[in-house]
Amino acid sequence: MSKKTFIKGAAILGIAGLLVQIMGAFFRIPLGNIIGDEGMGYFQTAYPIYVFLLVFSTNGAPAAISKMTSERIALGLHSEAYRVFKLSFLLMSILGIIAAAVFFFGAKAIVIRLGNSGAYYAMIAIAPALLFVPIMAVFRGFFQGLQHMEPTAVSQLVEQAVRVVVGLTLAVVLFPKGLEMAAAGATFGTSVGPIAGVIVLIIIYSLNRKKILKNIEDNKDNNKESAGKILSSLAKIAVPITIGVSILPIMNIADVAIVITRMKQTGFTEVEANALYGQLSGMAGPIINIPMALALSVALSMVPAIAAANSVKDLEFLDTNIKLGLRTSMIIGIPCTFGIMALSEPIMLLLFPLQAESASSAAPCLFILAIGIIFLSLAQTMAGILQGLGKPSVAVVSLAAGLIVKCILTYILTGIYNVQGAAIGSTAAYAVIGIMNFIAVKRYTDTKFNLTLSVIKPLISGIIMCLCVLISYYICHLALGNSLSAVISIAIGALVYGIMLIKTKSIRPHEIELLPKGKSIAALLRKFDLI
Repeated sequence: MSKKTFIKGAAILGIAGLLVQIMGAFFRIPLGNIIGDEGMGYFQTAYPIYVFLLVFSTNGAPAAISKMTSERIALGLHSEAYRVFKLSFLLMSILGIIAAAVFFFGAKAIVIRLGNSGAYYAMIAIAPALLFVPIMAVFRGFFQGLQHMEPTAVSQLVEQAVRVVVGLTLAVVLFPKGLEMAAAGATFGTSVGPIAGVIVLIIIYSLNRKKILKNIEDNKDNNKESAGKILSSLAKIAVPITIGVSILPIMNIADVAIVITRMKQTGFTEVEANALYGQLSGMAGPIINIPMALALSVALSMVPAIAAANSVKDLEFLDTNIKLGLRTSMIIGIPCTFGIMALSEPIMLLLFPLQAESASSAAPCLFILAIGIIFLSLAQTMAGILQGLGKPSVAVVSLAAGLIVKCILTYILTGIYNVQGAAIGSTAAYAVIGIMNFIAVKRYTDTKFNLTLSVIKPLISGIIMCLCVLISYYICHLALGNSLSAVISIAIGALVYGIMLIKTKSIRPHEIELLPKGKSIAALLRKFDLI
């Protein structure tokens, strides 16, 4: 595959991923205002399970299936590529049925074990998603293996749009029946989304089926692999990739397992513990998802470039991409960290005006989680590099170490600082994972990083941006109130940070020209004598 094809595919998936996260924010923010922290606690007990499977269906399994499909097509083994699709479909369907059955029939036992019995209906409502998400993974992976990224992008957008509309509608309709039912309605919207996504993929597959089958007929081969070997290869590729890019979902699942139970042990009632957990996971947590979508898009787009350079031993191109990966992760992570830290409470009040008391209470959690964005951005990007180098298991080891730190600190600190202790545990875990992944990349590639360019200059830009944001907010707040002041300050911060990146040469003119519409942007910047 050419570099041009890689870039186009990465752009399609990256834009779709970012739009999905923005749509997700439009779902979670109104939902938080509708059902409050207690309802979000019930919702968030079930939702992280879906998110983990969504990562599996978006990144892990499709990456494995696409790799196996494209390899066989490159060798002219079209029927073997189609066998990968059929066997994967069979396996994923079985796994989906088992997962759906476990969470539907075992919902009561699961929520009791998690210490949050009010989440029973939400846990039942998530079951259909667990059936259809693995099936989505198969279609997405097969189309990606054919180098058609559009079906994945379209299905992601349809899935998320249906989830937002149905989830919010059911939350409002069921709200009079109580917060438990409203949370279940929102969760059921999450289940309807994958059903819509599968329908879209089936339609696209049906429209292309004749062409696919014709290629198989025209390229019959007798070199058949055993089903066991194909499925074994699928697992070996999919599992470490899924785990490697599942930092946030896995940390959220750890919170589900620990936080409520631990707070109940220290004297909180189940309702109080659930509400505080809702502030952490349903109000503060989702805000860091958008910068993480950007970081994950960078990480995923780097995998093919790194893999291509590594396979042909193009050390110069490999070195360039790795250095660019670190710089990009810092350029994304630093302003998000400083900006959210500076405006943690104003942002919470801006997004959750109908739940002002809970929003203010959740602000310290957001402040703490914001510190971890830099490390999480680093961790995701370095994990993408490790996957491209053919070392996905190294990222899994880093994640395991971070998870151990997370569980220990969360258990201890939640008993002292309630949900803020869990936020501290997450931030410490992100730091461990990010640093370990960075060290691993340096060890395997011996890359000499320019830390002044990649870290110090973006850091200086971020600090100056932070000061401007704070000053502008407090000046505007005197006359304009919180919401408008927060929006203006965020806009000023983005402008200042962009100018500082250019003035410190953290971003170079020729790199600006490589962006979409980059030459026009560069010409405009030259007009104002900024570059």
